[in-house]
Amino acid sequence: MTAVERPPADPHPDEVAPEPEPRWRPSTIGGFCYLLVLAATAVGLGISWWDDWRLGVKWVGGALVLGAFLRLVLPRREAGMLAVRNRAVDALLLSGVGALVIFLSESIPNQPF
Repeated sequence: MTAVERPPADPHPDEVAPEPEPRWRPSTIGGFCYLLVLAATAVGLGISWWDDWRLGVKWVGGALVLGAFLRLVLPRREAGMLAVRNRAVDALLLSGVGALVIFLSESIPNQPF
């Protein structure tokens, strides 16, 4: 039987490895794209809250369609948080929900107050 090999002991157990410096920016281009989609969605929600709800909902739908386009263009390694599943499923779901939201914002009739 052979003995189980153990990793060598740490030569300097009192030294603590320095903590990595916190990052204030995304590490991939997809991170910036995700923030762009998030910002467009926030603009749409703000427009819906303070002004015309139809225009705001169109902004939200447009942000989702933009996210679908960016997911199709960016490689998986660079897609960041836009990549959840495989490329086709992500793009199909984002574009489908975005188009449906835009369609619903146009098709809901005005209600009298």
